[in-house]
Amino acid sequence: MLALTACGPMAAPATPSVTPSHPSATPEISVAPSAAPTGADAALASFAEVTARVWASDSRAQGRAYIDALEQAGFAKDSMQVTADRSTVGNAAESLQFSVAWDDTQCLVGQVGPSTGEPVTAVLPRLADGACLVGGTQPIDW
Repeated sequence: MLALTACGPMAAPATPSVTPSHPSATPEISVAPSAAPTGADAALASFAEVTARVWASDSRAQGRAYIDALEQAGFAKDSMQVTADRSTVGNAAESLQFSVAWDDTQCLVGQVGPSTGEPVTAVLPRLADGACLVGGTQPIDW
């Protein structure tokens, strides 16, 4: 006989709020402290929520906005990568990718841009070289 059991109510995840302090400034993300997720799949919900908040802001096309918001939400900045905001001829990038290396084998990866419609987030395997994103990325030196 198969028995189904229900778990007790789960606490709602912290809800970051994006508040641009200046039109070109990176949005501030306020996140209530919570227990760190135990795996990449558990962390994906928070990663996706932060991504959606920045996407909904005026800073949606700025890679730095995603990196700063993820850092403010508790993700390790030194494990992040982000692609360029602009093409080599100065046009806005068609899409912007950013990532957080989660452990030795997995990455949290986000992609935003006009071609994606809504933000896309996923847990993907790390590349053979240990990186999360293929191709050139910009230095995160701020």
